[in-house]
Amino acid sequence: MSSLTPSTATKRERERDPKPKSSSLADKLAAVLPQGFKFAVHHLSTPPTRTSPLCSAPPNERPDKTYWESHFLAVSIDPHQNDAAPPLKRASPGADEAKDPEPKRQVLVFAVEIIIFTTAFQTTFFVSKADSTGYLPLLNLPKGTPSPIRHVTSTFLAYLVVHRRRKNTQLVVNLFARSQAQYLFPGSAENKGKHVLDDWGLVRWWCRVLNPLLESQKEESWGTARGYLIVPGLEETEMRAFIPRTPGSATNWIIGHPMERISHYTREFDWVPPRCLIPRYPDDPKSRFRDELDEEASKWKQSMGAWKSVKTLGQFWEMMAFRQECSSGQLTGFIWLVFDPIETVSSSQAAPESPSSPKLPIPSASFESSLPTLPPATPPRRRVDISANTPQSSPLKLFLATPAKPSEQKPNTTVKKQKKQKKKKLTGSIVPRPPKVKTQQRNYVLDRPTTTAFYYWPTEGRGDKILDESDYKRAVDLLLHLDFSSLDKATSSTRRWISEAGMGAKWGYEVAGKRASSVGQANGGGRALGNVTNLTGLVRKKSALAAGDPVKGSDSAATETQGARAGAVNVLGAGLVRKKKKEGEPVALQVDDADTPKVNMLGAGLVRKKPKVA
Repeated sequence: MSSLTPSTATKRERERDPKPKSSSLADKLAAVLPQGFKFAVHHLSTPPTRTSPLCSAPPNERPDKTYWESHFLAVSIDPHQNDAAPPLKRASPGADEAKDPEPKRQVLVFAVEIIIFTTAFQTTFFVSKADSTGYLPLLNLPKGTPSPIRHVTSTFLAYLVVHRRRKNTQLVVNLFARSQAQYLFPGSAENKGKHVLDDWGLVRWWCRVLNPLLESQKEESWGTARGYLIVPGLEETEMRAFIPRTPGSATNWIIGHPMERISHYTREFDWVPPRCLIPRYPDDPKSRFRDELDEEASKWKQSMGAWKSVKTLGQFWEMMAFRQECSSGQLTGFIWLVFDPIETVSSSQAAPESPSSPKLPIPSASFESSLPTLPPATPPRRRVDISANTPQSSPLKLFLATPAKPSEQKPNTTVKKQKKQKKKKLTGSIVPRPPKVKTQQRNYVLDRPTTTAFYYWPTEGRGDKILDESDYKRAVDLLLHLDFSSLDKATSSTRRWISEAGMGAKWGYEVAGKRASSVGQANGGGRALGNVTNLTGLVRKKSALAAGDPVKGSDSAATETQGARAGAVNVLGAGLVRKKKKEGEPVALQVDDADTPKVNMLGAGLVRKKPKVA
């Protein structure tokens, strides 16, 4: 346990107040939630805890000291919040007495889990799971209102990115998108109101979630901000269809992977084995493939960072396309957002130029544009040192292995046996100690430093309820053992999860939406009356030929066409309207000298009626 500073008491008082922790997140969520509706937000988090490193270190290198921090955001609603008030009943004895209000029937509609890995070189946000129950349509949102789930996910992720940013440290957001009926809410797949996206729609949905974060953070003081997308088994042109079509998407998104870019080993060594570039995330397809490659390789090759079958990152992603998780009829998309600080970009761009090296001619811009763009691959081995293959002994082992000089050896001395001290007998009356009464509960989880060289844990970015790792895992596992197949079961499961996750105490806060609907005012039936779009000027009509002037492009036809484009209203005469024929009134077409079809009514005597069947 870390030592406490003199300002620990004031820091504890500030941390116990829930308003500073949740006010900024509540304001951001209120700005994206629909106006006139209330949502309950529950935010769990854990303190930074030491964990195993994400990537294996190169040979003879020490692995990075890594900490991880978990965040779980759950959003619930009251499906009957907009219902009419119950009718007043006749007064009864004791009606004037104060009664407890009825508890609100909350039901979970959405949850997302984000894990933050921090080292001295990097901060990584891994979106572990995200799922919905399908009970959001019970709010009867106005027709045309976008789903608030996408905006809540993007806002929560941007909130964590802003409060976990460190100076001169790279920041990475990573996730994989794989369509599945349910992730966090068991039984929710049986709910008919749940809309499960297919694999193509899910990858496109996550790109739309992360694109606002990429564009908003690019305006901040970052050196570069890029998004990366790779879908094993698809061509580059097919993967381009997933990227949102915004003005800056062509330059913000890159088809490929940033494995070399997000590893600090590639900036320190000439060549890094591909095994040292694949991170090990929980429940991740590429992490499972990495573990299988480690099993088939010997321990000697693992220590050297080599695999038996895969030699480069290009081969790794080619073989990922044939994995069962990526080739079982569904697509799996891997998405990254990489934010590099200004110092890293400037140091990489400014390469030191030696005075002895001759200056080479710089090719023109047309020559660079004519070169084909190659996918990123593992840099080739440019230098092989003997020290990289031969393990070196530490200076301490060399010092112990060196025999001491005869002059430095101490003479043997006889060790005298020390006499055992006799225990002192206790005399006098026995005075009992008064028991210490515990007046308040102390949360030792908060006794962590806020800033270290390996992580940053500010007060603003913490959850509404801070749990240790075991309690957090118990709360998430409890959610995976509940039932959300029906509304009644989902309501009781929500009440149980909120009570047990908060350990019997009230926690969470209510957020009232402030985002006005952009589709028009809603009527009493819950539907929106949108603005009427006039397409008169956009419809191009054919020019009608004037009678007796069959020449195309005449003045009268041009005048009528211009009037139709200008949106003029043409009133048809009564003789130009062709009525629908009735049963028993046959019509016949007769052509006169002017070749103009006319409708002639036949006389009653010329009509042969069909005999009726008795």
